Amino acid sequence: MHSPDPLLMTAAGRDDGDTGPGAGRRARLAASRLYVCTDLQRFLRPDGTLDAAAFAGFCAAAFRGGVDLIQVRDKAVDVAVELAAFVVLVPLAREHGALSAANDRADVAALAGVDVFHTGQTDLTTAQCRALLGPDVVLGRSCHTEAQVRAARAEDGLDYFCTGPVLATPTKPGRAAVGLALPSFAARLDAEDPAGARPWFAIGGVDADRLPEVRAAGAERIVVVRAVTQAEDPEAAARSLRAGLPG
Repeated sequence: MHSPDPLLMTAAGRDDGDTGPGAGRRARLAASRLYVCTDLQRFLRPDGTLDAAAFAGFCAAAFRGGVDLIQVRDKAVDVAVELAAFVVLVPLAREHGALSAANDRADVAALAGVDVFHTGQTDLTTAQCRALLGPDVVLGRSCHTEAQVRAARAEDGLDYFCTGPVLATPTKPGRAAVGLALPSFAARLDAEDPAGARPWFAIGGVDADRLPEVRAAGAERIVVVRAVTQAEDPEAAARSLRAGLPG
């Protein structure tokens, strides 16, 4: 009998033979390397509604360039606009064999039928997320300290975590950068305890120029915002980043 790959285990931290939607999503997560977060501001019409065609064009270009996950994260728009964005994103992600993600609001995640739901340290707990979203949605959390990384690795029901912000970034105003020490710490834990490993991403100010040092710190997965969302050619920007990642 083969030993289960710890990154392909279920959210509960065990290989229980699940072949449902959650297993497929977690398999895609384990293979993922490039995660993009985007707001919706540049896709809004003057009346505040979503330009669905423009948003679809961006998402499709990012996926063609090798993006594995796209998360919509915009606290400034109405829920109706956010839901309209997921009407575009969820089927596009499925078409490209990628994942769609929501942030903070479990009600939006449930209504939109996204693959992934991401929370911060002061948002809903993992148990609360599972109670609202069920077993098949992939759950992730932002971590900013070594203690939070240790807790995320050990927590039943959590599928992945992010370490950062590695560098100061205007997308997280007021949050101090943690530098490369935190991804290095997460990589060291994986080396010391591979059975306890789960996917994790370095986030915060990462771009093509800084990617080599982030990789040297041990990160094999990254989350980016401006490096793709503000690129003149999102597909080319994504392809350049993906070329610097393993797998």
